[in-house]
Amino acid sequence: MQNYLIKNIQVVNENKIEAADVWIADERIKKIAPRITLNTHCTEINGEGKYLLPGAIDDQVHFRDPGLTQKATIYTEARAAVAGGVTSFMEMPNTVPPALRQDLLEEKYGIASQSSVANYSFFMGTSNNNADEVLRTNEKKKDICGVKIFMGASTGNLLVDNYLTIDKIFRESEVLIATHCEEESIIKDNYHRLKAEKGDLSPSDHPLVRNEEACFESSFKAVQLAKKHNTRLHILHISTEKELQLFTNLFPLKEKRITAEVCVHHLHFTSNDYATFGYKIKCNPAIKAPYNKEALWAALLDDRLDVIATDHAPHLLSEKEPPYEHAHAGLPLVQHPLLLMLYYHKQGKISLQKIVQKMSHAVADCFQIAERGYIREGYFADLVMVDLNESTTVSKEELFYKCGWSPLEGFTFPASITHTFVNGNLVYENGAVNDSYKGARLVFDR
Repeated sequence: MQNYLIKNIQVVNENKIEAADVWIADERIKKIAPRITLNTHCTEINGEGKYLLPGAIDDQVHFRDPGLTQKATIYTEARAAVAGGVTSFMEMPNTVPPALRQDLLEEKYGIASQSSVANYSFFMGTSNNNADEVLRTNEKKKDICGVKIFMGASTGNLLVDNYLTIDKIFRESEVLIATHCEEESIIKDNYHRLKAEKGDLSPSDHPLVRNEEACFESSFKAVQLAKKHNTRLHILHISTEKELQLFTNLFPLKEKRITAEVCVHHLHFTSNDYATFGYKIKCNPAIKAPYNKEALWAALLDDRLDVIATDHAPHLLSEKEPPYEHAHAGLPLVQHPLLLMLYYHKQGKISLQKIVQKMSHAVADCFQIAERGYIREGYFADLVMVDLNESTTVSKEELFYKCGWSPLEGFTFPASITHTFVNGNLVYENGAVNDSYKGARLVFDR
């Protein structure tokens, strides 16, 4: 295994930025010091003028493997992830077949072990009638990131609206429960009303169909259940100002039983952008009116929102065409979340330390991921080097996604990712992915 010595780099970690040398050996961060001189052979990398960040951990992706591999595979999307500085991901159960049994879940781990250049974990899926199977996850607390519930939100046969099932899982689960919260009855009422009024719907109608009330009502129910049972609840992709009243910053993340995620597209786009991007930015929950975006930013910065993710959800471009009912919901984003946040850093919106906190430290703390998410001696060397003086323009030719498109095409970021290390292995360097190395299954300190 190759050893590396990164010299003269600015290390961004635990709310500090400090110049240091970093020695990587045997998958780990061996030493961090102002100056390191080694007698052993290693590859030296000049980090002068660059920054070293812990690898981003994306707690919500859809890699479509197995069963939907015309859109994406674990192999292709993991390559996109490391090109974007994402060294670990947690993938959702809505594949074909959906991961509703422990053996199907383990099959996904098998695929990842053979094909993923990034580290990985997979959520156990929930349906209206598999509560006992879901609760077998309690026996694997150290090996599985959590349980996913599509709570009142229709996604194939993963819609869970049986109160007895939901209550049993909230009562008995010993692992984190992650929820997609949108109230299906409100969504259906909105759709039928707008359809009767307008006939054909347009992209800009999406946030009217899946409106603020649909999100709030479902999130409120999840929070009430979690409080009732003292459940470890993590609500995904918060998209509305109204939902923010459900979360607190009055105590540290490690003490929270209820946490929340915000996604990069809800921090970047607003409903005004449907005129430009159309169904390319159709997603669930919907991108909404601009005041929601500003409220999300405020809550991210004051720690009511705990982590940043992508909800990477690739579809073929042919699946993003009208009519409204045909256009699939989801955006491919895992190659650019860090660059997007660095763009907002350059805009003066967020500090480098806060980016690292929300994309690495907090995700590791939230899910209790062992020995990752920080730049610490002895931790796994999941690291990203960035250059804030070299720009990156998103082009179709440089995308690693199997679907071959991005809503960010043509956008120029005032930064670039130069190197990505996964478990001490240099898997991405200046536009090229070394996929001969395979990532590791995440382990959780529970």
